[in-house]
Amino acid sequence: MSRGIEDSKIYQYLASLTHDPESSAIVEYKTTGGKVIGCLYNQVPDELITAAGMLAYRPRAVGSQGDELAEVRFTQVNCSLVRNFYDSAKRGRFDFMDGLVVANSCDHVRKLYENWKDAIGLPYGYLICFPKRNGDAQVDELAKRLKVFKRDFENHFSVEIDDASLRAAIELHNKIRLQQQELSELRALPEPKLTGSQFMNVMIAGTCMQRDKYSELLSDLIEECKEAPGISSGRARVIIYGGEIDEVGLLEAIESQGALIVGDSLGSFGTRAFDYQVSTEGDLLHNLAKALLQDRQGEPRIYGTREGRSERVKQIMEDCKAQGVIQVHIPICDLWSYERMMFDVFADNNSLPCLDLDTEYVFAAAGQTKTRVQAFVETLTEGGR
Repeated sequence: MSRGIEDSKIYQYLASLTHDPESSAIVEYKTTGGKVIGCLYNQVPDELITAAGMLAYRPRAVGSQGDELAEVRFTQVNCSLVRNFYDSAKRGRFDFMDGLVVANSCDHVRKLYENWKDAIGLPYGYLICFPKRNGDAQVDELAKRLKVFKRDFENHFSVEIDDASLRAAIELHNKIRLQQQELSELRALPEPKLTGSQFMNVMIAGTCMQRDKYSELLSDLIEECKEAPGISSGRARVIIYGGEIDEVGLLEAIESQGALIVGDSLGSFGTRAFDYQVSTEGDLLHNLAKALLQDRQGEPRIYGTREGRSERVKQIMEDCKAQGVIQVHIPICDLWSYERMMFDVFADNNSLPCLDLDTEYVFAAAGQTKTRVQAFVETLTEGGR
């Protein structure tokens, strides 16, 4: 398969930042006295961290060799994502972080935070209680909680996050989300300008470097993509659906079998990370709460959002002219296990070709994945549906 923008110097630099938890951009940033705050996951408003003059960083246990050190704190019914995260933290692979802010997006992540703070220690830790409903009353309550978090953050780091700095941060993040949307549209062209795995590399890079520098590079990369030759060698067009998937190798394995990823509905590193804007008028904390709860596509934890998520996946398929959807699922994830089952029903009722892939957080089943994807591609092209 043609690799699109693989020769771009900008792309190569951005992709290089995704290979280790502590990227070269973070190392450079830390030498200037910059502070790095881990944020898990999209329910944490990165804008507040940026407004404080710090780097909002999305941790990944990339390069993890196992979860042995998690055995004493987690059982086998805890998902492999949190087990590998804890193991990496215990080994000091996240020691460069100056703090960790977590939203209680699920019980597994909440226990990860509690064990991390208790057994490993954090220079700063904060748990944001995120509502399970997205009504106006919950928006008001979340705004109050963000105000408490903001005050605690300011007191600990001796900084002030005023309206001017927060508004500027929101404007910067809004700009980046629009840029990411534009880049995403370039992979949905009849002859895409970049692959799905390349797109994920760019998305990951944006969470491990200063956002203003990232925006500048993203602007130049978009122009390079527009001039790049399109990719015409894929056998089938698919989209990816799932939760906090950050394994580029998985997407590369999928695309190696001729399934060109032209769109997605993923969390931190997919469309659900940029499919909304935050208003800069009025009460900014209330605007952030509204964006996170009502404007951004709801995660399975938010009551009553499943039907909207399924319809959104269908719409993405239509917009990208995709022939099928690949559902990616980390086993023992309570929320996404139910989501997977219900989406299978939705896909069947709406005649959407769907392949379900189970993968542990550390991707190790490349051979099996390729075999199943190859068979799925066959059903989408020569003789299937």
